[in-house]
Amino acid sequence: MFDVRWERPLHQAGSPSALAVTARHVVVHERSTRLAGLEPADGSVRWDVGVGTWPRDVVVEGRYCLVIPQNVSRLLCLDVETGEDVWQGEPGSFAGHIAANEDVVLVGGWRGYTPLSAVDLHTGGLLWQAKDRGSTALPAATAAGFLLGEPGGDSVRLIDRRDGRELITWFLPGPLLGPDTGPAFVPDGAGGFLVRCGDRSVVRLCPSERKALTLARAEHDLLPRAVERCGGLVWLAERRGGCTVVDASDGTVRWRIDHDRRFVSSVVSVDGGFAIADEGGLLFRIDQDGAVRERVRITRRIRDLRGQARSGLVLLTKGSLLAVGNGGLDDH
Repeated sequence: MFDVRWERPLHQAGSPSALAVTARHVVVHERSTRLAGLEPADGSVRWDVGVGTWPRDVVVEGRYCLVIPQNVSRLLCLDVETGEDVWQGEPGSFAGHIAANEDVVLVGGWRGYTPLSAVDLHTGGLLWQAKDRGSTALPAATAAGFLLGEPGGDSVRLIDRRDGRELITWFLPGPLLGPDTGPAFVPDGAGGFLVRCGDRSVVRLCPSERKALTLARAEHDLLPRAVERCGGLVWLAERRGGCTVVDASDGTVRWRIDHDRRFVSSVVSVDGGFAIADEGGLLFRIDQDGAVRERVRITRRIRDLRGQARSGLVLLTKGSLLAVGNGGLDDH
């Protein structure tokens, strides 16, 4: 059974881009200018610091928390355990995107306002900066470097994390769907990535192939965001409401969830199947055959859903952060 474990008022509208959840940490922006690190088990405050207004991105990488506030042209690096300032960088106005991997942070490229630049995760020292102000969807870190792609463009590039040189280019069968915030590239669990093309298609990018491979094409227009991969399945949320679920290996349709509201972007593995939520405040438990086994109204509006081992499910609502017990959280 789903049950609310704790709730924290944010005193502002919740934003998915201003929330970071990992196995050990919950970090959320609240009260206009504050960033709070919470204890996942009970929601108590570990630290609370001023960072500025409405972060465009909050990312936890290792022992660091990276933040780009809207009202200052700075990239802030905090100690995720204490909230203490580690270093600050100046990537330019409206940098927007943050992607981190190992010891490199890639920043910039949002709407083409600032050139991409890479800095050292530990010191903030500049490693390289692109010459041009190219636009990209939110970059994704891979074992070899970072994936980039211009929203509406016909290709995706893999660049080297150390110097920014191009390693691979994939050509797409349709325009890249790159949401203004949130991911565009989703790991497929086999070393590749899943990418949305146009209104209905999902393609796979494989390191060994130079051409994108079509995984699935939906019967109806999909929501303008990345797909979700969970439990060996790919979840295709539809613009009109409901969701089609396909096999991640070959795109075979497994089942449909008919619903008159739109689902939020995340799917989480729980005991007995999966947890999904709609924008109207309903939380669902779906079994391995696609049947709804539990349905409960948690709140009036849900904006995001995350899984967290100690909290259970973390729900971002219109004005608060909720932790909901789920009968045991599984791994993705």
